[in-house]
Amino acid sequence: QVQLVESGGGLVQPGSSLTLSCDTSPFTLSYYAVAWFRQAPGKEREGVSCHGPHDGRTDYIDSVKGRFTISRDNAKNVAYLQMSNLEPEDTATYYCAIGGVMCVMKGGLYNGMEYWGKGTQVTVSS
Repeated sequence: QVQLVESGGGLVQPGSSLTLSCDTSPFTLSYYAVAWFRQAPGKEREGVSCHGPHDGRTDYIDSVKGRFTISRDNAKNVAYLQMSNLEPEDTATYYCAIGGVMCVMKGGLYNGMEYWGKGTQVTVSS
């Protein structure tokens, strides 16, 4: 099964920035909503941010608003998650996913995601 490929994770200090990338090839990103999720050890996976395919609407969970920015380059089939002012609580494996044509949050997850990546680790620690 084809999987998306995330990159850009790493070990950083609190207050630092990271930009995650998600290569969605061979899928045509412009057809889909794209979302980022994360899962910390011992916790459930949660939706972090989503970007709709047509109207440019974005969505963020409260804990990352003002610090994270989701974007997409449909020409390159790549999505991004710019993360700034990182906190230890942001430590998790981050996954990207694509699916559907809208960002609908339900039960802490964005619904309708069909294709997923394997994840990239982000660790925020001093």
